[in-house]
Amino acid sequence: MPPKTLRVAAVLTGAIALSVAFLPSATAASPGGWTESGTSYTGSLTGGEGVASRADGSLLFRGLASVPLDLRAKGWNHVGDPDIADGDVFDAYQGGDDATSKMYAVTTPDGKRYEYVHRLDPGEKLNNSFTAVSPDSQWMVSGEWGDQDRLQVFPAPLLNPATPPTGGALPQAGQISLDRAVSDIQGCDFVSDTRLVCVSDDEAKDLLQVDLPHALDGSVVTGRVTTLLQLPRRSICSGTFESEGVDYDPKTSTLRAEVVQPGACMVSTTVYSYSPAG
Repeated sequence: MPPKTLRVAAVLTGAIALSVAFLPSATAASPGGWTESGTSYTGSLTGGEGVASRADGSLLFRGLASVPLDLRAKGWNHVGDPDIADGDVFDAYQGGDDATSKMYAVTTPDGKRYEYVHRLDPGEKLNNSFTAVSPDSQWMVSGEWGDQDRLQVFPAPLLNPATPPTGGALPQAGQISLDRAVSDIQGCDFVSDTRLVCVSDDEAKDLLQVDLPHALDGSVVTGRVTTLLQLPRRSICSGTFESEGVDYDPKTSTLRAEVVQPGACMVSTTVYSYSPAG
């Protein structure tokens, strides 16, 4: 998503006490092979940018307040939807409107952080909305903002031997060329070697499926896009909702997607859970 200002963060901080925990949940079959199975809430300031599931079943959230001060001092003022692979946490960072690079940070289970900087290629947008690591831990998918006909593919920092072992430059390895344009992708996650689920912050708040002809290998591949469902928009407040991160937990076959609530309720992010239908 586009960079948010510290003024917005201050608004969130001042209103964080507002509770919307009494909002109703629903269980209804979705048209995309998923059934809504639960609803939970997290504070937007610390969880409204993304979510990832840990091996122990707990959830990792990211929000405006999740950017470490030392990284903010370097100009990285926004963090996107994270992912976890082999116990390592992968974060997507972006800078201001004049940024010429984007950064991916990998934090190991023992707390060591390695920074991988990608200089923007010609025509590449500065936005760094998410990371999604392939099931074999060798490739990382990321994306830009606006209307796009591709997803970017990089060697997975730290885990792919083609990357420097302690951080450094990160060139693109290829891309997923999409068979139809998508808009404002906020997050993606792998549900198998050849399938991703992505969340779009378009007007419909679509949850999309991207099918690949084979597992990623660093070459250009074409992905087939289908619409799974539209995320719910339920709140006691009126206004514009914002879809955010998405996560698939292979241990429980649980798919989760985030929607930031509108208006004064923007301090709360709803996390919708889905289970395979049938």
